[in-house]
Formats: sequence, structure tokens, C-alpha cells
Amino acid sequence: MNKIRVGFAMCGSFCTFRKAIEQMKKLIEAKYKVFPIMSFNASQINTRFGKAKDFISEIEDICDSKIINTIEGAEPIGPKNMADIILIAPCTGNTLGKLCGAITDTPVTMAAKSQLRVHKPVLISLATNDALGASAQNIGKMLNNKNIYFVPMSQDDPVKKPNSLVANFDLILSSVELALTGKQKQPIFI
Repeated sequence: MNKIRVGFAMCGSFCTFRKAIEQMKKLIEAKYKVFPIMSFNASQINTRFGKAKDFISEIEDICDSKIINTIEGAEPIGPKNMADIILIAPCTGNTLGKLCGAITDTPVTMAAKSQLRVHKPVLISLATNDALGASAQNIGKMLNNKNIYFVPMSQDDPVKKPNSLVANFDLILSSVELALTGKQKQPIFI
């Protein structure tokens, strides 16, 4: 039996990288074949949360696969049937906006476009400080698109960051399972 293939795409919400990496491990433990994809920012920027080269090394070790971090590397994902699902975790408000506008100028947005082109699921694990502000309209638009699913999300700090939403990363595995059957995990907002 072939393993289900998950393209695990990461954007620059660096404060959630540890959560994302833990879920990457859980998917592999659950017998999924995971291959990593990173946006330009995620694969190049050093932050107080860690150095880019250290994250790359750790992720490649976990997945036993080189990271796709070019647009050219991500383009064949759909046509070559490389993934059963693309998971974007974390997905920034910036990337969400690009997906809404059909802008494909990063490896992550190209991976999503390539996957959607062949009518396969893309699962978004949102992490953005403006989800209930400028990005709210993009969430609404994406909810109306076929083959787009969201990991359930909630406010992470309603007092200090009232517009911020972060997906519950612990719900990634069950969200992947449902998205693969064409279903959205409910409730979306928890």
C-alpha cells in the first residue's frame, strides 16, 4: 500500500515553527510520507525563534527529504502527482492574500496553485496577526473555493492582539484526514 503524500509547506510565521515541526513528526508517525516546502522568507530569515539553516537541517532530517524552496521546484507538484494534499502550516496572512489573488511568487503559493490545478486539496493552518482585520475578507473568500480547507482556529491573545488568529496545530492530523475525503473539520472557529 502506498503512503499518503503530504507536501508540508511553511511560511514565515516563525513563532509557530516549533508547533508545525511537531505536527510534521506526528504525520510521519501516522505513516504519511511528508516532503517539505518553504517560502523564501521561511527558508532564509534568521529570527529570535531560530536560524534558517538550523530549521532546514532539522526538517530535512525529519522528512528524509530535501526542502523545496524554489518556484521551479514547486511547479511540478500537481502535474507530476507528487502530493495527495498540500498543507500550509503556518500560513501567514500575506500568503493567504496571495492565494486569494492567484499570485504565485513563492514556492508555497506555487505548490498550492499546482495542487489546485489538478483538483486536489490544500489545507491551510493559519497564523496571522491580522486575520480579524485586513485578512478577514481573504478567509471568507477562500472558504468558498473548492479543494481549500482550514485547520480550526481561534484567537491566540484577544486582549493584546484582538485581530490575531492561530490554527490549533494539534488538529492538523485530523484535518488532513478529513480534507483528503473532501470534508472541512468543524467547527472552523473554536
